Amino acid sequence: MTGLIVGGVIVLIIIIWYISANNKLVALKNNRENAFADIDVQLKQRHDLIPQLLGAVKGYMDHESGVLTRVTEARSRALGASSVNDKISAEAELGAAMSAFNIQVEAYPDLKANTNFMQLQTEISDIENKLAAVRRFFNSATKELNNAIESIPSNIVANIKKMTPQPMFDLGTTQRQEMDKAPEVKF
Repeated sequence: MTGLIVGGVIVLIIIIWYISANNKLVALKNNRENAFADIDVQLKQRHDLIPQLLGAVKGYMDHESGVLTRVTEARSRALGASSVNDKISAEAELGAAMSAFNIQVEAYPDLKANTNFMQLQTEISDIENKLAAVRRFFNSATKELNNAIESIPSNIVANIKKMTPQPMFDLGTTQRQEMDKAPEVKF
């Protein structure tokens, strides 16, 4: 009889542990998805501004149509991405295209003096700053989820649920290379 009670208590402890670990993983997964929703809002605003920015630039950069096309195509892919991981990849590509675009803009002093262009650049810069903040929160939520997925004993529940570590929302290799370069100072 005592063995049956001990066995029942052990089974009850295992069930309580499983439920607790499962609930923790679900909460962390939902926290990550909520964090990406904040990113999605900023990405939508950025996507809405890009056509306006390209429109303001077209008259100045007629012979740079390849850069404008690359930005437009990257924006379309970013808008068409459906999963979080696809959006992360598409946004890295869009970020690289926007970096190439910004480099080309530097060659047009008249464009940089255009008030409409400057206002759009300021708005995009503001959105990029907000994106950086929500990206940090998303990456923090992703790190917590990944830690739980990979840590003992919650990894047992994660394996049962077929949960795998999720990617961070990083800058991508092209933007990382641009950020690693020393700024060019012109007088």
